[in-house]
Amino acid sequence: MTQTPERSDTRVPPAAEPDRLGRISTAPSGNPRSWWRQPYPWLVLLAAAIVVNLHHAFPQYLSTDSSHARIMLRPGFSLHYPVLLVHVFTGNIAMVTLFLQFWPWLRRQHPAVHRASGRVYIFAGALPAALMGLVLVPLRPMSAGSIGLATMAVLWLATTLIALRAARLGRYAEHRRFMVYSFALALGTTWGRILFLMFTHITGFTLSDAIVIDLANWMGWVFNLLVAHVWLEWTANRSSRAGTQTITYPAPR
Repeated sequence: MTQTPERSDTRVPPAAEPDRLGRISTAPSGNPRSWWRQPYPWLVLLAAAIVVNLHHAFPQYLSTDSSHARIMLRPGFSLHYPVLLVHVFTGNIAMVTLFLQFWPWLRRQHPAVHRASGRVYIFAGALPAALMGLVLVPLRPMSAGSIGLATMAVLWLATTLIALRAARLGRYAEHRRFMVYSFALALGTTWGRILFLMFTHITGFTLSDAIVIDLANWMGWVFNLLVAHVWLEWTANRSSRAGTQTITYPAPR
């Protein structure tokens, strides 16, 4: 005598995303989320920050003419400008692929593109940009901003490598957490400029260019890391409070 197994609904809700083991976690449905809890307004803000960065930092270097450099080059060190070019180009690669990593529609509908953009972010963006940033720090006049940039570069390298190692070991929750920290650091200098311009515009303070640069080199990444950590903890606590129902699907062959 055979028994017919119970049929179960295996349809995936539109908002659910399977993890690497094929599991879907769904929270109880409720009221529609407020606009500020939707991903797309923040995606637009991220895109605007990336465009500002591309416009501010990128065009001068397209000619590869060292006289267009935005920083003072050290005389007698011929590799200073090539190192700067690598840092600028890979940093902008990191920014663009970071946007692709955050795009929810791309992550759900085209996971292969999402994974490929993550590899490009790590190997052609974050790691070389952070390494070149560390090379550049001793070549600039020492200041509080130089220490801020060096600290940011070290943390950017560390969080990216930890995220890569976690993915290789299959620890995807840890991978996600440290990728978010890496993204926060990638946006450090860009967001630092924006924050400081907003601060000076609102308060009316006028400071020297040197002080502006030093503060911007600290403000952006410190603020970003704090926001990233608070957001990660808040989303984790919200999921725990709401409770989730886990549906397990067969792993893809």
